[in-house]
Amino acid sequence: MLVSVAFLGLAVLMVTSESTYPYPHPVNPYSQPRLYHGCYGDIMSMDTPGASCAIDRLIHCGIRGSEMFAEMDLVLMKKYQNIIKNVGQKQCVDPALIAGIISRETHAGSVLQDGWDHQGLKFGLMQLDKHTYHPTGAWDSEEHLIQAVKILTDKIKAIQRKFPTWTMTQHLKGGLSAYKSGIDAIVTPNDVENDYTNDILARCKFFKRHGF
Repeated sequence: MLVSVAFLGLAVLMVTSESTYPYPHPVNPYSQPRLYHGCYGDIMSMDTPGASCAIDRLIHCGIRGSEMFAEMDLVLMKKYQNIIKNVGQKQCVDPALIAGIISRETHAGSVLQDGWDHQGLKFGLMQLDKHTYHPTGAWDSEEHLIQAVKILTDKIKAIQRKFPTWTMTQHLKGGLSAYKSGIDAIVTPNDVENDYTNDILARCKFFKRHGF
C-alpha cells in the first residue's frame, strides 16, 4: 500500500514539474489547432489594457481600440493566414501573435509600398530594418516571415536569460519590446508595459478568436 502511495505521489510530482514554467509543453497544433499557443505562453490568459489612451488617441484606444484596428485588417490578414500558421508551427509561436505584430506594423501590408515603409527603411509584413537585419525573401513571403519570427523568438529568449525571474507574460512583452527597440532599452518590468506591447497583445486576442 505504501509503495502504491509513493508511486502515485511521484507521478503527480512528475506531471506538475513538466507543466510548469519555464518549460511549457505547447498543444499539438495538428490535433487541437484552436488551443495551440506555441512555446511562449497562452496570450489569451495574459492581461493587457490595449492601445494607450494618450490624448491624441482618446477615440480609438484601450482594448476596443486595438480590436477595431485588428478588425479593419482581418480581411486582408486572411490572405496570409496559411503562411502565418505554417511559420507559427515551425517556430513554435502562436500564429495569432504573428498576426498581431503584422497588424500593428503594417496593417496586413496595406500601408507598404512594394514591401517598404514610407521612408524606405523597413521591409516586409513584420518590418525588418534593412541596416540591422538585411531582410531576405519577398516582403510577403514565408521566407521573410520565418526570418522575422526567428528574430522575435531570439529577442524573447534573450529577455528570458536577462530576467530569469520574470513571468511568462513579462518575457513575451519584453521580447516584443526588444523586437521594436532593442534589448538594452529594457531594464525593469515597467519598460515592457507600453503601447506597443499592450496594443499587440489585444490585437492577438482578436485574431485568436478569428481563427489564427
